[in-house]
Amino acid sequence: QVQLVESGGGLVQPGGSLRLSCAASGRTISFYNMAWYRQAPGKQRELVAHITSGGTTNYADSVKGRFTISRDYAKNTVYLQMNSLKFEDTAVYYCNAVRLIPKNDYWGQGTQVTVSS
Repeated sequence: QVQLVESGGGLVQPGGSLRLSCAASGRTISFYNMAWYRQAPGKQRELVAHITSGGTTNYADSVKGRFTISRDYAKNTVYLQMNSLKFEDTAVYYCNAVRLIPKNDYWGQGTQVTVSS
């Protein structure tokens, strides 16, 4: 019942910034844990950032200090602010919503982020 649509990806130079948005529809995601994943060509999908329904965050070591995940409960939207972008950040970024009880797991379609000079 939850649809997730990512936006905000694009081409950015190293050191630049980008903000990704994940807009949820169908029902509120206030009680869902949300996460951003990314997948680079030939590599496994990896967790980038996670935020609980209560707002607690954690990050992959590779992005810690550079990326910030946040959520706007009123807008039913999750964001990923990406600063100081590196070539290694190039990937398709996916939004994920998880409810544990009962279990539900939703994914967005992904948005491409390319860091290139």
